[in-house]
Amino acid sequence: MSESAPTSTPNSSDTLWVRRLGRQAYEPVWHAMQAYTAGRDDSSRDELWFLEHDAVFTQGQAGKAEHILMPGDIPVVQVDRGGQVTYHGPGQLVGYILIDLRRRGIGIRDLVTTIEESIVEVLATLGIPAHPRADAPGVYVENGAKIAQIGLRVSKGCTFHGLSLNTDMDLSVFQRINPCGHVGMAVTDIRQQGADPVPSLVQLTDQLAHILAERLRYTDCRDFSDALPGREQTA
Repeated sequence: MSESAPTSTPNSSDTLWVRRLGRQAYEPVWHAMQAYTAGRDDSSRDELWFLEHDAVFTQGQAGKAEHILMPGDIPVVQVDRGGQVTYHGPGQLVGYILIDLRRRGIGIRDLVTTIEESIVEVLATLGIPAHPRADAPGVYVENGAKIAQIGLRVSKGCTFHGLSLNTDMDLSVFQRINPCGHVGMAVTDIRQQGADPVPSLVQLTDQLAHILAERLRYTDCRDFSDALPGREQTA
């Protein structure tokens, strides 16, 4: 698929561009985020990258080794986002948020709040009451179980990393870690919360991308690629 827009356009600062990347190994995407952020200038696009990862534990900068209990055959990757250890894997929607905070006129706390509120709004459409917690970033259902994770990094005023929304997963894998550094934290997903039918990751991407764009005050939200930067095929 070829990109439908150049690296910058006259209206690029008002448009949130969406890459739908399918199933991906973790490290190539992480390094692509780093490279994209390092190469940004004032004309670079703000982008959302939505995907599903192969099974991986990622340990944030604040992570402690004792929170990784039994990784087994799942790789552990030390990464440059905030927070502690989490799990990414099949059945989980991951959204990476690569935006210029200064251009949007917001701070990192504002962005975290916006992400949390956007996920709560999506879950409400599925009949799942949920809320953020002041003491632990993310989104939680009524019984306190965590259904979405958030971890970000800011470089040169621009963000990367992002969110993960547990959709239809093997939740037993979370027992191999203390999720986000919390001993015994319960983790849930959309299926376990009774959504029927469980929405596809494509459907969740549609909803979440447009809600984020609206809450972040973009005038447009557009799909434009299904590949990482530099890997697009010319039509």
